[in-house]
Amino acid sequence: MAGRPRDPDLEKRLLAAAWARLADEGYDSLSLARVAADAGAHRTDVYRRWPAKARLVTAALAEHLPPIPDVDTGSLYSDLRACLDGLAAAWSAPWIDGLIGLLADLRHDSVAAEAFHEMAQRRGRPMWTAITRAVERGEIAGTPERPLAADLLEGPLMHRQMLTRQPITSEDLDLIAQSVHRLLTGTLVTG
Repeated sequence: MAGRPRDPDLEKRLLAAAWARLADEGYDSLSLARVAADAGAHRTDVYRRWPAKARLVTAALAEHLPPIPDVDTGSLYSDLRACLDGLAAAWSAPWIDGLIGLLADLRHDSVAAEAFHEMAQRRGRPMWTAITRAVERGEIAGTPERPLAADLLEGPLMHRQMLTRQPITSEDLDLIAQSVHRLLTGTLVTG
Protein backbone atom coordinates (compact mmCIF):
# COMPACT_ATOMS: atom_id res chain seq x y z
CA MET A 1 0.00 0.00 0.00
CA ALA A 2 1.49 3.31 -1.08
CA GLY A 3 1.38 6.38 1.15
CA ARG A 4 0.25 9.83 0.24
CA PRO A 5 2.03 11.32 -2.77
CA ARG A 6 4.73 13.84 -1.84
CA ASP A 7 3.72 17.46 -2.12
CA PRO A 8 6.40 19.05 -4.32
CA ASP A 9 5.63 22.54 -2.98
CA LEU A 10 5.59 21.65 0.71
CA GLU A 11 9.21 22.54 1.40
CA LYS A 12 8.81 25.95 -0.26
CA ARG A 13 5.65 26.61 1.78
CA LEU A 14 7.38 25.60 5.01
CA LEU A 15 10.36 27.85 4.29
CA ALA A 16 8.07 30.76 3.37
CA ALA A 17 6.09 30.25 6.58
CA ALA A 18 9.30 30.12 8.63
CA TRP A 19 10.56 33.30 6.94
CA ALA A 20 7.29 35.11 7.68
CA ARG A 21 7.24 33.93 11.31
CA LEU A 22 10.88 34.94 11.75
CA ALA A 23 10.09 38.47 10.58
CA ASP A 24 6.92 38.68 12.70
CA GLU A 25 7.96 37.12 15.98
CA GLY A 26 11.72 36.64 15.88
CA TYR A 27 13.85 33.57 16.34
CA ASP A 28 13.32 32.93 20.03
CA SER A 29 9.51 32.86 19.74
CA LEU A 30 9.41 30.93 16.48
CA SER A 31 7.52 27.66 16.86
CA LEU A 32 7.93 24.81 14.40
CA ALA A 33 4.33 23.80 15.11
CA ARG A 34 3.05 27.26 14.07
CA VAL A 35 5.26 27.18 10.98
CA ALA A 36 3.71 23.83 10.04
CA ALA A 37 0.19 25.16 10.61
CA ASP A 38 0.89 28.27 8.53
CA ALA A 39 2.10 26.06 5.67
CA GLY A 40 -0.91 23.75 5.91
CA ALA A 41 1.33 20.89 7.01
CA HIS A 42 1.92 18.67 10.02
CA ARG A 43 4.65 19.17 12.61
CA THR A 44 6.20 15.91 11.48
CA ASP A 45 6.62 17.41 7.99
CA VAL A 46 8.83 20.09 9.53
CA TYR A 47 10.77 17.82 11.88
CA ARG A 48 11.42 15.27 9.14
CA ARG A 49 13.23 17.93 7.09
CA TRP A 50 14.66 20.09 9.86
CA PRO A 51 14.82 18.39 13.26
CA ALA A 52 15.89 21.63 14.98
CA LYS A 53 14.74 25.23 14.78
CA ALA A 54 18.24 26.45 13.85
CA ARG A 55 18.24 24.18 10.80
CA LEU A 56 14.82 25.37 9.63
CA VAL A 57 15.70 29.03 10.09
CA THR A 58 19.05 28.63 8.33
CA ALA A 59 17.27 26.99 5.38
CA ALA A 60 14.68 29.80 5.35
CA LEU A 61 17.43 32.43 5.35
CA ALA A 62 19.23 30.68 2.50
CA GLU A 63 15.99 30.59 0.51
CA HIS A 64 14.62 34.06 1.21
CA LEU A 65 17.44 36.51 1.96
CA PRO A 66 17.71 38.95 -0.92
CA PRO A 67 20.94 38.42 -2.86
CA ILE A 68 23.88 40.76 -2.56
CA PRO A 69 24.25 42.40 -5.97
CA ASP A 70 27.16 41.26 -8.10
CA VAL A 71 27.78 44.29 -10.27
CA ASP A 72 30.84 45.24 -12.27
CA THR A 73 31.01 49.02 -12.42
CA GLY A 74 34.67 49.03 -13.39
CA SER A 75 35.61 50.55 -10.03
CA LEU A 76 36.34 48.77 -6.75
CA TYR A 77 34.78 51.58 -4.72
CA SER A 78 31.52 51.49 -6.69
CA ASP A 79 31.40 47.69 -6.58
CA LEU A 80 31.93 47.72 -2.80
CA ARG A 81 29.25 50.38 -2.42
CA ALA A 82 26.77 48.26 -4.43
CA CYS A 83 27.54 45.24 -2.22
CA LEU A 84 26.97 47.39 0.85
CA ASP A 85 23.51 48.39 -0.38
CA GLY A 86 22.53 44.72 -0.49
CA LEU A 87 24.11 44.00 2.88
CA ALA A 88 22.41 47.00 4.49
CA ALA A 89 19.01 45.84 3.23
CA ALA A 90 19.57 42.44 4.85
CA TRP A 91 20.93 43.88 8.12
CA SER A 92 18.01 46.32 8.39
CA ALA A 93 15.32 43.63 8.01
CA PRO A 94 13.06 42.75 10.95
CA TRP A 95 14.34 39.16 11.26
CA ILE A 96 17.81 40.37 12.23
CA ASP A 97 16.78 40.85 15.87
CA GLY A 98 16.56 37.08 16.20
CA LEU A 99 20.04 36.47 14.87
CA ILE A 100 21.62 36.35 18.31
CA GLY A 101 19.39 33.42 19.28
CA LEU A 102 20.19 31.62 16.06
CA LEU A 103 23.93 32.18 16.47
CA ALA A 104 23.73 30.81 20.02
CA ASP A 105 21.94 27.68 18.78
CA LEU A 106 24.49 27.19 15.99
CA ARG A 107 27.17 26.67 18.63
CA HIS A 108 25.38 23.47 19.65
CA ASP A 109 24.23 22.19 16.24
CA SER A 110 27.10 21.41 13.89
CA VAL A 111 24.78 20.53 10.98
CA ALA A 112 22.99 23.88 11.19
CA ALA A 113 26.30 25.68 11.73
CA GLU A 114 27.76 24.13 8.58
CA ALA A 115 24.65 25.04 6.56
CA PHE A 116 24.80 28.60 7.91
CA HIS A 117 28.51 28.84 7.05
CA GLU A 118 27.85 27.62 3.49
CA MET A 119 25.03 30.14 3.08
CA ALA A 120 27.26 32.95 4.35
CA GLN A 121 30.02 31.89 1.94
CA ARG A 122 27.59 31.92 -1.01
CA ARG A 123 26.25 35.32 0.00
CA GLY A 124 29.79 36.69 0.32
CA ARG A 125 30.83 35.74 -3.22
CA PRO A 126 29.83 39.06 -4.81
CA MET A 127 32.12 40.89 -2.36
CA TRP A 128 35.02 38.60 -3.17
CA THR A 129 34.27 38.81 -6.90
CA ALA A 130 34.44 42.62 -6.72
CA ILE A 131 37.83 42.38 -5.00
CA THR A 132 39.09 39.79 -7.51
CA ARG A 133 38.09 42.06 -10.41
CA ALA A 134 39.92 44.95 -8.74
CA VAL A 135 43.07 42.82 -8.49
CA GLU A 136 42.74 41.93 -12.20
CA ARG A 137 42.30 45.63 -13.10
CA GLY A 138 45.38 46.52 -11.05
CA GLU A 139 43.48 48.54 -8.44
CA ILE A 140 44.80 46.25 -5.69
CA ALA A 141 48.36 44.97 -5.51
CA GLY A 142 48.31 41.32 -4.45
CA THR A 143 45.34 39.38 -3.17
CA PRO A 144 43.82 40.39 0.17
CA GLU A 145 42.88 37.86 2.82
CA ARG A 146 39.51 36.64 1.55
CA PRO A 147 37.40 36.35 4.73
CA LEU A 148 38.82 39.49 6.27
CA ALA A 149 37.99 41.62 3.24
CA ALA A 150 34.31 40.63 3.41
CA ASP A 151 34.30 41.02 7.21
CA LEU A 152 35.51 44.59 6.82
CA LEU A 153 32.39 45.40 4.81
CA GLU A 154 29.81 43.52 6.84
CA GLY A 155 31.24 43.95 10.33
CA PRO A 156 30.23 47.60 10.82
CA LEU A 157 26.68 46.82 9.70
CA MET A 158 26.44 43.93 12.14
CA HIS A 159 27.83 46.10 14.93
CA ARG A 160 25.38 48.91 14.22
CA GLN A 161 22.33 46.67 14.04
CA MET A 162 23.04 44.22 16.84
CA LEU A 163 25.10 46.14 19.39
CA THR A 164 24.54 49.89 19.18
CA ARG A 165 21.07 49.67 17.57
CA GLN A 166 21.87 52.70 15.42
CA PRO A 167 20.30 53.06 11.99
CA ILE A 168 22.50 52.47 8.96
CA THR A 169 22.55 55.56 6.76
CA SER A 170 23.68 56.08 3.19
CA GLU A 171 26.51 58.22 4.56
CA ASP A 172 27.59 55.29 6.75
CA LEU A 173 27.69 53.04 3.70
CA ASP A 174 29.78 55.60 1.81
CA LEU A 175 32.23 55.82 4.71
CA ILE A 176 32.49 52.03 5.03
CA ALA A 177 33.12 51.66 1.28
CA GLN A 178 35.72 54.43 1.38
CA SER A 179 37.45 52.92 4.41
CA VAL A 180 37.59 49.40 2.97
CA HIS A 181 38.71 50.76 -0.40
CA ARG A 182 41.53 52.65 1.30
CA LEU A 183 42.60 49.61 3.31
CA LEU A 184 42.65 47.42 0.21
CA THR A 185 44.28 49.89 -2.18
CA GLY A 186 46.09 52.41 -0.01
CA THR A 187 44.18 55.12 -1.89
CA LEU A 188 41.57 57.50 -0.52
CA VAL A 189 38.47 57.79 -2.70
CA THR A 190 35.65 60.24 -2.19
CA GLY A 191 32.13 59.24 -3.20
